[in-house]
Amino acid sequence: MHLEVNDLHKQFPARSGTIVALRDINLHVQEGEFVCAVGASGSGKSTLLRLIAGLETPTRGEVRVDGVRVTGPGADRGMVFQNYTLYPWMTIVENVGFGLKLQGMRAQERQQRVAYYLEVVGLTRFAQSLPKALSGGMKQRVAIARALASQPKILLMDEPFGALDVQTKETMQQFLLDIWQRTQTSIFMITHDIEEAIFLAQRIYVLTAHPGTIQREIHIDLPDTRTYHTKRQHRFQDYTDQVMGLLRGEPEAAIV
Repeated sequence: MHLEVNDLHKQFPARSGTIVALRDINLHVQEGEFVCAVGASGSGKSTLLRLIAGLETPTRGEVRVDGVRVTGPGADRGMVFQNYTLYPWMTIVENVGFGLKLQGMRAQERQQRVAYYLEVVGLTRFAQSLPKALSGGMKQRVAIARALASQPKILLMDEPFGALDVQTKETMQQFLLDIWQRTQTSIFMITHDIEEAIFLAQRIYVLTAHPGTIQREIHIDLPDTRTYHTKRQHRFQDYTDQVMGLLRGEPEAAIV
């Protein structure tokens, strides 16, 4: 198993005692797979991702990547946040190569690696621009290129398109699918957008709230090649209705 989350439990101290954010979380991501976790506010989605990234310590349970237990941040996990977290004083090429520079990669190799991933995300001609010259969607492409440049075993994404307008979000969803198919990078992404999760993922984990638990694992049986037309298919709508029903606590209807 590429990514394994086993019996994960996270609680935080509070004036009234403790708040349980996550309880008994078990999930996995196979190598080269695209998996989403979807849930409403209070389902602990961001906490789950921070635990996998090594930015938080679990109260109980463990996270493993290729059998190695996660005890903190590491180069085997790339992270893309909703906010672009770019350094405004650095050019795009400098932003993408910053992590590689910290790792001590030689300048020539670093330049080649950065050039490749800028080409992958379609921003080669903006290499010497500052982030302020780019649109929101373009900034997020830079953040994705920066995360991919370190060639992580798995890419973790925290609602990466949540701050974008609807049209840009749909464009970025298609872009992300293309990047995933081109690089074969394993991706685990959290989102509150049900249609986004169904459009992107091969499997979805549906989380309940207060505390966050896994209510259902859903395999998405849609073509690997997806376009905006996919969202108009009856099967896509059936998946949407199923996930919405689960989040509302309604009886689950089977998809045939």
